[in-house]
Amino acid sequence: MATVDLVIPCYNEAHVIADSVGRTLAFLDAHPEHEWRIVIADNASTDGTLDVARELQAAHPGRVAALHIPVKGRGLALRNAWLTSDAQVSAYMDVDLSTDLKHLPELIDPLAADEADVSFGTRLDARSETVRGWRREFTSRSYVFILRWLGGLRVSDAQCGFKAIRTDAARALLPVVEDTGWFFDSELLLVAQHNGYRLHEVPVKWIDDPDSRVNIIKTATGDLKGLWRLRRGGIPSAVR
Repeated sequence: MATVDLVIPCYNEAHVIADSVGRTLAFLDAHPEHEWRIVIADNASTDGTLDVARELQAAHPGRVAALHIPVKGRGLALRNAWLTSDAQVSAYMDVDLSTDLKHLPELIDPLAADEADVSFGTRLDARSETVRGWRREFTSRSYVFILRWLGGLRVSDAQCGFKAIRTDAARALLPVVEDTGWFFDSELLLVAQHNGYRLHEVPVKWIDDPDSRVNIIKTATGDLKGLWRLRRGGIPSAVR
C-alpha cells in the first residue's frame, strides 16, 4: 500500500468539480489497496472554484483537500501541489475525467512497487482507445514527432493529462523543470529521461471534452518555445 495524492488542477471549473470529485471518490472506494487523497489545486480561478473546493474538503475531511495557487499556470499548480505533498506518490488528472478512471491502478501500482519513477498515460499507443477530432489527433502526433526528433524523447505521448511520480523523484526533478504552463508535462519527461529515471507508459481510454479550455494554438506555440529553450541551453541535470 502507498499513500497517494491525486491532484486535480482547476481553472474556472466550479460547474464540474463537485461531480468529478464525487465520481473519483466512488472509484477510489473500490480500490483500497492505496491510501488516497484528492487535492483540488485551484489555479487562480475567478468563478468560485475555490469555494466549491473548500466545501468538498469540509464534506470529506482527510479525503479531499483544497489548495489555492493565486497565479495561473498548470505547471505551477502541479509544482506547488507535488512539492508540498507528504504522500509517497503524487499524481494528477484532468478535471473533465477524459481519461477513464479504470487506468488509475496501472498508473500508480508500478510507482508504489518501486518499479518506475514516473508514469504517464498515452492516447497515441496502438493499444489506446481515443475519441477526438482529427485536428487534435494530428496536432498531438505532430508534436510527439517533433519531441522525438528534436528532443530525443522516447515516448508515444507527452501531453496526456494523466501522470504520476514518486514523491522522492518529484523533489529531485521539479527544481530543474522551469515551465509553469502546458509544456511542464513534456519538460518533466525530458528531464526525467535525461537523468536516468524510469518511465512507464500506460495506454488509456480517452474521450475528448468538447468544453476543454485548452487553446491549441497558444499551447502549441508555448510547447515549441519550451523545446527550443531546452535545445539551446541543454536539458539540466537533477541532484538525486
